[in-house]
Amino acid sequence: MARSFHPKKEVESAIRHAEEQGWRVEVGGSHAWGRMYCPYSDKECRCGEFCITSIWSTPQNPGNHARALRRVVDNCTTHRRRREADGGVKE
Repeated sequence: MARSFHPKKEVESAIRHAEEQGWRVEVGGSHAWGRMYCPYSDKECRCGEFCITSIWSTPQNPGNHARALRRVVDNCTTHRRRREADGGVKE
């Protein structure tokens, strides 16, 4: 079953970015629209603290929330290390 769209277009764009990078998105849960889960099961992946990120349904500033979601995905240590190993190409 396909997931539902986020009502804020900026946040939906950030969610799609995460999905393109392999992150899993689950809709539902308590006090949030959903959650994003890191695709890497790695001991060095920032202590697991940032491996699960909440997606708010009605953020006060959708643009800032979208940037924060993208930052979590782009700063994933395992993803960054693999990207650098592939020739240092920045996505």
